[in-house]
Amino acid sequence: MNSLSSRAQLGLVGLAYAAVALVSAAILYARHLQELRYPAEAAGGMWAFGDLFLWLFIAGLFAIPSVFLVLVIAKFESFYKTYSRLLLGLSLSAPVCLGVVAFGGSYLTEGVSNLLLYRLVGSPFILVGIGVSRLAARFDRAKRPLSYALLIEGLSLAAAVALLVHSWGAAKNG
Repeated sequence: MNSLSSRAQLGLVGLAYAAVALVSAAILYARHLQELRYPAEAAGGMWAFGDLFLWLFIAGLFAIPSVFLVLVIAKFESFYKTYSRLLLGLSLSAPVCLGVVAFGGSYLTEGVSNLLLYRLVGSPFILVGIGVSRLAARFDRAKRPLSYALLIEGLSLAAAVALLVHSWGAAKNG
């Protein structure tokens, strides 16, 4: 990809995102047609689990052009510094979500509680994305925020797992 200009590389990444969006839309439309054809079966738990895997597959598809986008913008210090600060801000949301769910979960509406839990469930994927971004970083001004983001996200994930294990142990013993 080094023989192409940066503009051409960004164009190819944009084309890859468009292709992934098109494939994802076609898959989701086919799934919708299945639900219309078999409404009773679509209400079951097995279909819900299949939907979970479908959404994970689509997220994985979007991760492919994202890696190439990171590799392209890693050449530009100002863009990558801004990107690394954005990831630092995203990683700061993990301990906030964990604290709110752990200590104030009973005061939240179901929608807000679900949103916070979705953020926590996505933490391993965000951790991998931050790790890849840290490996691709070329400039010290971008590496430092990414290192902090990696540390914050990793510690938040470890704390969430520890709280989960502790709550399971307390429920089992109590």
